Amino acid sequence: MNLKEQNRAPIYEAVEHFRKQHVVPFDVPGHKRGRGNPELVNFLGQQCVGVDVNSMKPLDNLCHPVSVIKDAEELAADAFGAAHSFFMVGGTTSAVQAMVLSACKAGDKIILPRNVHKSAINALILCGATPVYIDPKVDKELGIPLSMEAEDVKAAMEANPDAKAVLVNNPTYYGICSDLRTIVNLAHEHNMLALVDEAHGTHFYFSDKLPVSAMEAGADMASVSMHKSGGSLTQSSLLLLGPRMDHGYVSQIVNLTQTTSASYLLMGSLDISRRNLALHGKASFEKVAEMAQYARNEINAIGGYYAYGKELINGSSVFDFDVTKLVVLTHKIGLAGIEVYDLLRDEYDIQMEFGDISNLLAYISIGDSIQDIERLVGALADIERLYAKPAKNFFTAEYISPEVAVTPQKAFYSAKEPLALDKCIGRIVGESVMCYPPGIPILAPGEVITQDILEYIKFAKEKGCSMQGMESDDLSYLNVLSEY
Repeated sequence: MNLKEQNRAPIYEAVEHFRKQHVVPFDVPGHKRGRGNPELVNFLGQQCVGVDVNSMKPLDNLCHPVSVIKDAEELAADAFGAAHSFFMVGGTTSAVQAMVLSACKAGDKIILPRNVHKSAINALILCGATPVYIDPKVDKELGIPLSMEAEDVKAAMEANPDAKAVLVNNPTYYGICSDLRTIVNLAHEHNMLALVDEAHGTHFYFSDKLPVSAMEAGADMASVSMHKSGGSLTQSSLLLLGPRMDHGYVSQIVNLTQTTSASYLLMGSLDISRRNLALHGKASFEKVAEMAQYARNEINAIGGYYAYGKELINGSSVFDFDVTKLVVLTHKIGLAGIEVYDLLRDEYDIQMEFGDISNLLAYISIGDSIQDIERLVGALADIERLYAKPAKNFFTAEYISPEVAVTPQKAFYSAKEPLALDKCIGRIVGESVMCYPPGIPILAPGEVITQDILEYIKFAKEKGCSMQGMESDDLSYLNVLSEY
């Protein structure tokens, strides 16, 4: 990484220079630097609306960058050790979908874990690829799926030698990491592309004390949520390419779905955040890891909870662990993670990242402090004292291994009919059902609805999980395929 060059922020500098020129705007956006919408100025501030501008020659264009955006993307590639990077203003969803669409066409096979984010399954709907799912092993005590094991990936590759790519979640929402180097090497040995959904792994690139990053492991493409642990604005992400990828072709794929009206607020935040990480990321993420470990120690001292860490590593299904993740098992105090999540928000004004059936996740980042951690620990101690119930076992993971009957695309576009939930057993679902976050489908289009899956859905809804993906607002029915 060229640290001298990393001091630059081309988009930010160009927008700041433009702002000082006081150019008369006869272009979009229509609020005209806020003059046409004073309420928006009051909400966001003049500094913000004043740089909410349209693409123009001095500011380049994200669809075909040739100047400041091109420079900023090259600096990001250098900072992340990639051959090329794309600024993505549609979130990491758009980056994941660009990876899948770049690797696969209709009818192609792609190997991936079933506990993928909905964006990957939606990409299969868009391109018509056929999933070859690997069901990761489950830690039944923690109620979480683990990583794909290299041996399972190898077996899937040998059984499907015509597959075009393998997609890896690394890390998972819970901080679980795969043997990424081995999986990438296996992919290349089998003439497949190695794609990594690295939404929760921005920080891996800036610390030698954290698990290996996708680019360091030799992956062909990686989607990185800069807005999660990297500090940029929500919805801003990066798509990283390795040297084997055709940058021109991927650019065309990106432009199939990427907006032609890219936000300079989002792109500028990517530019500034990349500079900050390149210059200060190592020290920042060491501090984050220390705070997360302090929190684990303090929470485990309360009793009842279990904040887990590197002790889970077993060299296979948990090859490594992201120590910046603070995940807390709650069911031993008789409460679902989502119930503790609701209590923290409603009674203690603490907003967690998510609560699922068994766990609670706090996203620790460069913006947190020890004082924030202590407030969380105190609230959890209060909840254990005031609300704990006899310990109970909940479901063992955030999804139940499904039976795939037809491809996601075929199911999504097939004729469907609505059926009351209890009448759906044995039918093939034509839509997704998931708790969000984390956005991992309990059911995805083309899967068979079973009694166990229905019970899980009902339990998650009863406990207060945010249910998404289906047409029904109240989950009173599901759309199932008519002809099956």
